[in-house]
Amino acid sequence: MELKNLSKYSDAEKIVLAEQLWDSVSKNDLEISEEVKRELDIRIQNLEEGKTELYTWEEVKNHLKAIRSV
Repeated sequence: MELKNLSKYSDAEKIVLAEQLWDSVSKNDLEISEEVKRELDIRIQNLEEGKTELYTWEEVKNHLKAIRSV
């Protein structure tokens, strides 16, 4: 599939197109492996139990800048 000439559409039109594409995907057709489901369950549980360290977007950006300059 090739998308051509998206630049001729306004940002609003592109957003409508993106929404229509997203809505056209049946959530029932999405396949997630059991392994991925288990990992997501573990991550949710760790988050709920306070075992996950959270970072602000600013902290993430600063970290990425720091490791790029090494």
